[in-house]
Amino acid sequence: MGFRIQNNIAAMNAQRNLGISDSGMAKSLEKLSSGYRINSAKDDAAGLAISQGFRADIASVKVAQRNISEANALLQTAEGAMSSVGDILTRMKELATQAASANVGTDVTKLSTEYNSLVNEINRIADSTKYAGTSLVNGAFGTTANTTTSFDAVANVYSVDVSQAPSTTGGAYTVSYSAAADALTISRGSVSETQTLVSGEGVVSFSSFNITFKTTAAFDEDTGGAALAAAGLTVTAGTGTAKNFQVGYEEDSNSQLAISLGDLNTAALKDSGSGVALNDISTSTGALAKMSDIDDVIDKLASIRGDIGAYQNRLGYAAGNLASTLENFTAAESVIRDVDMASEMTNFTKNQILVQAGTSMLAQANMSSQGVLALFK
Repeated sequence: MGFRIQNNIAAMNAQRNLGISDSGMAKSLEKLSSGYRINSAKDDAAGLAISQGFRADIASVKVAQRNISEANALLQTAEGAMSSVGDILTRMKELATQAASANVGTDVTKLSTEYNSLVNEINRIADSTKYAGTSLVNGAFGTTANTTTSFDAVANVYSVDVSQAPSTTGGAYTVSYSAAADALTISRGSVSETQTLVSGEGVVSFSSFNITFKTTAAFDEDTGGAALAAAGLTVTAGTGTAKNFQVGYEEDSNSQLAISLGDLNTAALKDSGSGVALNDISTSTGALAKMSDIDDVIDKLASIRGDIGAYQNRLGYAAGNLASTLENFTAAESVIRDVDMASEMTNFTKNQILVQAGTSMLAQANMSSQGVLALFK
């Protein structure tokens, strides 16, 4: 053996091996304490890149699941309004049936008063039903507002609102003015409504058509009324733009579900008939003629409500697919990134023993150089 004290090769070798074992034990401790096989890029650069992509998709899938839950809540809010309108229409059919019978006599006025209040309530529900500040069932959800240029062109008339009025494509409007009665009348099909014009600043509202406009202080009822009648009324339908709900984790059309909700306003809630409006059952004859129109409105409402059911079913299937996707993505990310605790515990135990053995052998190697002292005796 070499008797050298400047460089103890055996000790250096023991120290090197001890460092390797200690580093392995530290790495095992890191993995066991974190639960991850990859804690930094140096552990597995490729695996880290792949698993990071899975992590981003998993986070996106979880948000898409929340989107579906909120979309369902929105649709349930809309359906609740439709359920209330359905109950109202049932009551309106009862009132029309009663008013059509000769035994009602002069009490038809009382029936008509209740009927008119129900018409107004349908419109109130349509305009007030909202989700997070967004109107749902007044025709604005899934389409742009209707517009007009005819009334806008009349002097001293402004803020013309026809956003929820039936469009001219569904039937022409007729506008007439009686100077003797200061009465402006708007008609469309069998529906007609008259409002009295007053000079000066004011608001004129035709609830049967959801049409409202304001007049300035310089407005004159005769001049303005004649100008409105001459202008006529055209209502351009809004462009359909369904609302998109993100129900997937990618940037493509297949990850979105487009939803449009129908209009519950009485002016729009109809198919082939004239729908329901104020004073429909003011006479027994009118009540009898209105019964089939109410049935038409009920059918229209059922169709709109059926669309909501179809949307909810699609959201349910989308939610199920996302749940499966989330499970599979999580499993894939786990295989790459999570540590096998049993296997890593075995490595930790091995390295722990090697550290203990290396420490002991380093001590023995350091003592071996003391044999040189025997040469000095």
